[in-house]
Formats: sequence, structure tokens, C-alpha cells
Amino acid sequence: MELQGKAALVTGGGTGIGREVSLLLAKRGAAVAVNYSRSRTEAEETVRMIESEGGRAIAIQADVSKNEEVKAMTASVAEQFGTIDFLVNNASITRHIELGDLDAAEGDVWDELYNVNVKGMFFCARAAAAYMKGSKNGAIVNVGSIAGSTGVGSSMPYAVSKAAVHGLTKSLAHALAPEIRVNCVAPGAVATRWWAGREENMGRLTGSIPLQRISTANDIAALIVAILEQESMTGQIVTADCGQTM
Repeated sequence: MELQGKAALVTGGGTGIGREVSLLLAKRGAAVAVNYSRSRTEAEETVRMIESEGGRAIAIQADVSKNEEVKAMTASVAEQFGTIDFLVNNASITRHIELGDLDAAEGDVWDELYNVNVKGMFFCARAAAAYMKGSKNGAIVNVGSIAGSTGVGSSMPYAVSKAAVHGLTKSLAHALAPEIRVNCVAPGAVATRWWAGREENMGRLTGSIPLQRISTANDIAALIVAILEQESMTGQIVTADCGQTM
């Protein structure tokens, strides 16, 4: 699919993978709405980076876990861009809890992570789909994680929430076909600010991975954009982990 002239919404678009996706979509000619919840400075910087290269972008605030804010956000994006053709459901959060520390995985942690990582992606997909159906050729990419497949991650609630994202992807792919394609990228370790203060751990992990590296945010962004362009895919969970789960 040609990205030139299309309109895209990237949640959590101001930092990490979201920023790289926003920049790459803009380079391909799409108008990009850079969503943020609290990272306003980073989102506005991302917009300036796009505009400095001649692209079109806006920064837009919404907490994706709040349905009314999501509906207002998508309505505003559609008003400014004319429609929404693509959605990258990137916004996610985690809490660092040792996997075996079941007592620390309290109900409020589960609620917080599920509200953003799962319900937030559903709210955004539902709201954006209302605009995509008009063109009959929309596309959504959810950002999952290998934690959703392995059960191992920064915490049990995080891993289980990402497993739910993988399931949500397949359910949405059935529900929204044939007008809208829905796929998921499941990265392994990615070199983002998440690793700040954990560089030693990252180094040890790198040495144990077959490709002897971990993915960059740009690696994952390039895959996301390629999936948006691929018109023969839906309901797929695509792993990009440098061999981490081999």
C-alpha cells in the first residue's frame, strides 16, 4: 500500500519505537498524529523533527486507557487530516516485579497495565476503525512483545497483558475484515530508554542472543511500516527478537 497522502495515528508516538515509527511514516509521505499521555515535550519535539523535513504532523494528548479521551482524540485527528488510514497501537506501560514475587503483583498493578496495554489498544482500534471503514483499506499494527509468548518479562502482569494483545490482534482481524487489516509486532529486547540504568544487564543479554545484538527502535519501526504496507497480511503476530526466543 502506498503511504503517500495517508493519515496515521501513532500512540505513544513521542519516544522510543513510537517516535521512530512517526518519523518513518512521515518520510514515506503520511501525515502523522503523535499521541502522548504525559510526554508532551518529546511528542512536540517529534513533530518538529517531522516538520523540519517538510512533513506534516501534530501532537495530540490522550490517555488511551480512557475511552472518552480516545474518542475525542480520533475525532480531532480525523478533522485535521480528513480521516485516519493507519493506527499504530504502541502506547504501553510496565511495572518491574520479579516473576516469582506473586505477592507484589497486586490487583492495582493488573488493572493499571490492562487498562493501558489491552483496553487502551481496543479503545483506539475501535475509534479509529470508524474512520478507516470509509476507505475500505485501513490497517492497524499493535505492538506486543515476546513476553506475551514466553510468559517471561518485566513482570507477570506485563507478560500476560501482552499475551492478551496478541489475542486481541486476532480477534480484531476477524471482526474488522475485509476493510481493515490488523497485525501485531512482537519485539524482543529493544534498545530504548527502558534500559537506562540496566546497561550491564543489556550487555549480558546481548551476548546470549544468536545475532549478538538487540533490536533498535528503528528496526522495529521499519517492520511496523512494512506490515502497514503489506496488503496480504492480517491476524499475524510477527516476532522480531534477533533470535532471542530460538
